Amino acid sequence: MSSPSDPALDPPRPFLDTPRDSAYGDASVRSSYVEKPLVDSSAREEGEATRASTPSSNKRKLCWALGGLAALAVILLAILLPLHFTGHLGSKDSAKGNTSTSSPSSGDVPEDADPASPEALTSGANGTMLKLDSGEDCQYINPFGGYWAFDPKDPYGSYGKANEWTPALNESWTWGQDRVFGVNLGGLFVLEPFIVPALFQKYEGAKDEWTLYTLMREKGTLEEEMENHYNTFITEKDIIDIAAAGLNFIRLPIPFWAIQGSVWDGEPFPEGLCWKYILRIVSWARKYGLRINIDLHTVPGSQNGYNHSGKLGQVNFLRGSMGLANAQRFLEYVRVFAEFFAQDEYRDVVTMFGMINEPLLAQIGRDALNSFYLEAYNTIRAITGTGEGHGPYLVIGDGFGGLQSWVRTFEGADRLVLDQHPYIAFDGSPNNEPIATGTDLTDAGGHWPLEACNRWGANSNQSNANFGVTVAGEFSCGYNDCGLYARGVGNGAMYGGDCSLFEDASQWNATMKAGLKTFIMASMDALNDWFFWTWKIGNSSAGIVEAPLWSYSLGLQEGYIPRDPRQARGVCDVLGGERQPFDGEYAPWATGGAGAGELAATYPWPPATINAVDGAQAPATALPTYTATGAVPTLPVTATFSDARSIGGDGAGSGWYATQDNAPAVTPVAGCEYPDSWDALDVPLPATTCT
Repeated sequence: MSSPSDPALDPPRPFLDTPRDSAYGDASVRSSYVEKPLVDSSAREEGEATRASTPSSNKRKLCWALGGLAALAVILLAILLPLHFTGHLGSKDSAKGNTSTSSPSSGDVPEDADPASPEALTSGANGTMLKLDSGEDCQYINPFGGYWAFDPKDPYGSYGKANEWTPALNESWTWGQDRVFGVNLGGLFVLEPFIVPALFQKYEGAKDEWTLYTLMREKGTLEEEMENHYNTFITEKDIIDIAAAGLNFIRLPIPFWAIQGSVWDGEPFPEGLCWKYILRIVSWARKYGLRINIDLHTVPGSQNGYNHSGKLGQVNFLRGSMGLANAQRFLEYVRVFAEFFAQDEYRDVVTMFGMINEPLLAQIGRDALNSFYLEAYNTIRAITGTGEGHGPYLVIGDGFGGLQSWVRTFEGADRLVLDQHPYIAFDGSPNNEPIATGTDLTDAGGHWPLEACNRWGANSNQSNANFGVTVAGEFSCGYNDCGLYARGVGNGAMYGGDCSLFEDASQWNATMKAGLKTFIMASMDALNDWFFWTWKIGNSSAGIVEAPLWSYSLGLQEGYIPRDPRQARGVCDVLGGERQPFDGEYAPWATGGAGAGELAATYPWPPATINAVDGAQAPATALPTYTATGAVPTLPVTATFSDARSIGGDGAGSGWYATQDNAPAVTPVAGCEYPDSWDALDVPLPATTCT
């Protein structure tokens, strides 16, 4: 990595050189439309003039001086940071259920050790050296007051801190005050063609994970290629960079086939192969103070028919002749993941749990989806218990039905989060209005920044006030749908122009970058708590990123993503966006307080009817089901990698939190033949002779 004297690694300045200290120094980072950012172009011009007149010799002297100070700072950090940990890192509220009561042994440095040596430290702040899991030495760069912490003697201690405005992992997170600045790790464990295009381009006919894995199996390369992908697409350096970008949360899409025993006959998925790499991501997030929102992204039968659901095509989850059986099976996987992440070792890191990604409400139907949500909620809360400190916040998607349609649907539910995925790119319009219109905050981006403010600002705040905690689990710079495979393999864009400009960021000038940056800052401000989709887009076979509107890391590199996400605060106010502020106060039950778990509404499971059963609605009681006589799979708590490195060991837990949860798993009824779980919409009833 570059040295801390590299100008590219200087703490980022707010848009238009807003004075960072005066704007953000002691201010909270809370709901949007609170204060206007300071915009002073004269200060910028004065600063640029001063820099232009400074002799280069003075610059060299300053660099040498700063280099000496940096070296001294590293040594002082090695001495002083342990004292900080000892005084502050064991103070987490016991109501959170944290079992770590002592600070990491960062002070256990041998007397003859170099305090700047990676082997000597178990924690450190900006500029310290550390040894990565790969064995590589790395300098930790975090200009925002974060620090890393990992003690091999206490591998499940949660002491890391992402940045100065985010609580350390062993400190309490307060919704309505602390803000989610997050990114998705899309394409890592759930592969999508536009995120990892080169991998799909190797296999003619690959358009989703089903076809990709089928072709890999035919070639005999499935395990080898997927191990290589899991091991290289996102590395420990990426996690360091996420914290260094001022972010504090990761949304981690995972597939159901991470569970050993979850892949049934005829399915091509690499069963259990990615699990150890999921554990590694969690371990790295713990080390660098990042919280995780686990998101169950794939579903037996597919919940939306998209290429990231397991199989492109039909929706067979809660729909069609196998709709109920697929839901039974998926609830079993929800249970297994919930049991694992409810363990004390993970509760400070995995603080959110997404039950299912993007179920299509319009096809599944509201009654059936409500019924599933409540059954999944009850399944998980039976494991964790209710109230603050008992398991993660649970996340449900709006099903693309709009936030306001969910108000009071689950009133009284314990810590239930509503997730929206606001994408202008896929609204069906050509979206060819210009975005490269200027470089100042008030004229950059054309009408798109104000469009983001008005579409999402008041709506998100209303949902926070009326439903409860509301987040944007996905959004991007994509105001149009340009980008290689953005609409899937073989599908053209609806953009009303030539997409080539939007598929190569090296062609973008300062005006283009300023427009995108203003648009994404307006989006951040309007959405309050957000997860950008996605951290990284891989190169295509042409050797470049051909969907740059979707890459946070490339945006940081090229300058169309703010280096400090706090720069977005108040942008919508400056632009004159619609105001309907949220005061940050939730109903007590929404955050695990009084009344949590006392739901006013009931939605019976299974639902009364299922849609699209041979073209009609049918009673759920007439559909094929599974029987609860199977063995329950348990996720491993340890993992060993090909280079003999391992995760887990003493204190790793058992993989199963609630010992009283011992009911058998669902499994096919012996002797019964079932329709294809992924292709059963046209199968008439009775679909099978046994239920």
